[in-house]
Amino acid sequence: MSLKIGIVGLPNVGKSTLFNALTRTKNALSANYPFCTIDPNVGIVEVPDERIKKLAEISKSEKIIPAVVEFVDIAGLVKGASQGEGLGNKFLAHIRECSAIAHIVRIFDDPNVIHVHGKIDPKIDREVIESELLLSDIQTVENRLGKATSDAKSGDKDKKLYAEVIEKVFHKMQEGTLAIDIELSDEERKLLHDLHLLTMKPSIYIINLPESELNSVNRQKYAELLGIADMEKIVPICAKLEEECGALQEEEAKEYLKSLNIDDTGLHHLIKTAYNILGLITYFTSGTKETRAWTVRKGALAPEAAGVIHTDFEKGFIKAEVISYEDFIKTGGEVKAKEQGLLRIEGKEYEVKDGDVMHFRFSS
Repeated sequence: MSLKIGIVGLPNVGKSTLFNALTRTKNALSANYPFCTIDPNVGIVEVPDERIKKLAEISKSEKIIPAVVEFVDIAGLVKGASQGEGLGNKFLAHIRECSAIAHIVRIFDDPNVIHVHGKIDPKIDREVIESELLLSDIQTVENRLGKATSDAKSGDKDKKLYAEVIEKVFHKMQEGTLAIDIELSDEERKLLHDLHLLTMKPSIYIINLPESELNSVNRQKYAELLGIADMEKIVPICAKLEEECGALQEEEAKEYLKSLNIDDTGLHHLIKTAYNILGLITYFTSGTKETRAWTVRKGALAPEAAGVIHTDFEKGFIKAEVISYEDFIKTGGEVKAKEQGLLRIEGKEYEVKDGDVMHFRFSS
């Protein structure tokens, strides 16, 4: 399962600096002028998970393959992007390909780094971005509404329902409601899937802080500055500090953060937040050849999890051999877990748990 996160925000809020830090690269040009990023920079980042190393040690695996997140640094957005201002059309097209949006806003003030609006106001920054996404979605829905209304005149029940949903969403959006906040049934949401609405994507809010605030993080304060209610979507990060850590080796970075009384990198917090809001978990396969982490949605049944490895595994699914991560570690591996009755045989209705170590049987 591919997880792609688009890093968005107004020009000069720290997107490219953060991208370079997250991906430990210098691919994204960082400069003090708008639109220094024209085409999206893409970086593949390993999902930090200490469990995979422990499993590999026990299984004496030749290779370790962690789960990954694809970060996309998308061009700076300005007011009017939905009408093609700045690099708006390109920007919006790249967002459609992402699983979630990481919206970065700055709360640090630096006279040497200009702000496109001339002042620091996180709430206005958020509203400008969301307004442009919403205006683009309104155009998309309005374009579909005419045809849907015409098709519904045929009397077809499904086409009539589709037109009603499109009209409902169109009116709610005109009132300023993002697609993700419109009250819809699961069936109605499925009907909208082919529209690839930008405001239907879950959002994370990255607060680009000065380093001095990292030891006194106040999510409630940041939520109020942004004008949002859900503090769980907020990830405080100092992009400058992350960039400094990105230039160090892993152990050096840990020691550096420890010296600053910081428990973990912003990258780790960002990925954990993304997994939470997208409802994702990790399961593992582990053997002598390799130990590998796989990403699957929370609530997925065993055949769906098998399908993440290969579609043939899902089609021909017979059973899954499952050991919890804790039991695998406690017993020292598959053989001992099996001897102690801790390896379970699960069928098609088994709901995969985070940390499960699994082996699938399937017919070809």
